[in-house]
Amino acid sequence: MSARAWFGVVSIVVLGTIGALALWWPPSLIAYFFAGPLVLVGVYDLFQTKHAILRNFPLIGHGRYLFETIRPEINQYFIESNTDGMPFDREQRSVVYQRAKNVNDTTPFGTQLDVYLPGYEWLDHSLEAASPTKEDARLTIGAKHCSQPYSSSILNISAMSYGSLSRNAIEALNRGAARGEFAHNTGEGGISSYHLTGGGDLIWQIGTGYFGCRSKAGGFDEAAFTQRAKLAEVKMIEIKLSQGAKPGHGGILPAAKLTREIAEIRGVPLGQDVLSPPCHSTFNSPKTLLTFVARLRELSEGKPVGFKLCLGKRSEFLGICKAMLETGIEPDFITVDGAEGGTGAAPLEFSNRMGMPLTEALVFVHNALLGVGLRDDITVICSGKVLSAFDIARALAIGADACYSARAMLFALGCIQARRCNHNDCPTGVATQKPHLVRGLDIEDKAERVFNYHHNTIHAFLELLGAAGFSDPSELAPHHIHRRLDYQRSRHYGQLFNYLERDELLGDARRPEWDELWTAAHAERF
Repeated sequence: MSARAWFGVVSIVVLGTIGALALWWPPSLIAYFFAGPLVLVGVYDLFQTKHAILRNFPLIGHGRYLFETIRPEINQYFIESNTDGMPFDREQRSVVYQRAKNVNDTTPFGTQLDVYLPGYEWLDHSLEAASPTKEDARLTIGAKHCSQPYSSSILNISAMSYGSLSRNAIEALNRGAARGEFAHNTGEGGISSYHLTGGGDLIWQIGTGYFGCRSKAGGFDEAAFTQRAKLAEVKMIEIKLSQGAKPGHGGILPAAKLTREIAEIRGVPLGQDVLSPPCHSTFNSPKTLLTFVARLRELSEGKPVGFKLCLGKRSEFLGICKAMLETGIEPDFITVDGAEGGTGAAPLEFSNRMGMPLTEALVFVHNALLGVGLRDDITVICSGKVLSAFDIARALAIGADACYSARAMLFALGCIQARRCNHNDCPTGVATQKPHLVRGLDIEDKAERVFNYHHNTIHAFLELLGAAGFSDPSELAPHHIHRRLDYQRSRHYGQLFNYLERDELLGDARRPEWDELWTAAHAERF
């Protein structure tokens, strides 16, 4: 007998039994309040045409959708080991939670990683190891070109917009940044009152939608930019060319998360998805990009200006390097975003298959700037799954000067990796605009956790630095980080990648792989 027939028989039997029982004991009619709705749902399932499973298996077919809904939680809490979850495993999430709560973050009984599997990495230690001699690690950005250079931490909050995140999450991040004296990147959604309440240092990101400095026609508005760029809280300006999770696509804010306040901040209409253009309308070549950089530096009265990109065509980045040489205009910093970066909403194909992963991209950008003799003048910041002290050490060793972190900061806020960011129902109130969910995120408590995570991670990094025998992050080099290739072989990063010599690209004896890219690069077009 088919499931449809079974449902009909069972329904008739149940309803008939209740009716017969009611003749003897009238209070049993209360059972209709429970059985009646179930029967109605089953009847609806029989005649609807959208879901074949429900039509063939009325009522009980809903169990399939129930288990599908809770599948991520079942995986996370019952199936995954401490080290095999993605995008971040349980061990990674736990160390953020522990450091954010200021509780014991040590681990017992040895590593759970298989140190002989390909991909395992480690940092050389020294027999002249030393304890950390300072509590923070900082660098100056914009010293060469700016009248208002910025003293930056080596770890800052990566770009996450108000809209993608809730108002309480933004304010908590900003207050945490203020306490720890590190920077908070606004994301492309513009500067809101919640970015300013906490008094934290801001890196104002200008995306292709020009939110916060947007004209009525959707282009760049100099007057609006100047007004906000002069705010004391704004320390640097970052032009977003592309981001790791969806390079070449433009930002996405689902209509479900677009409130009236967010629409007013961004200068967009209510009731529809906010889709940023895939590229900028203010410039269309390496030279005009640099002209825009110089103009923003001037309008902001000498604050550091740079750009962020996920590396794609390598010759295009070399074209920017050529434009720097020809125009004499240099950005104060360049942010390299790896393709493994996260976002609240991205098409699957872009998230999985577009853009260069951070390691290759970071090494290439470092090499390109070194090869044209500009590496010492430009700060390189990186982002892409930076969470632990080792992540920072590794990034600084292979080419970065500083790091951004986004998802680790979300974990510090209480994120449980529910992966509901694009549905507006984040259970922790971090990535939602629903008031009853936002209310659950206590600003003061989470601000303290953001501060704690940053402070304890920097301390752990300085301990690693001391264990390696160094006193300054700039001493880290590619040959200090090793990567296992197979059971018997490992290589340090100086062997895995061919690092260029200073000014090597400016001569005639370029390596063949670089000569081809250099020849294809143009300063006048991307």
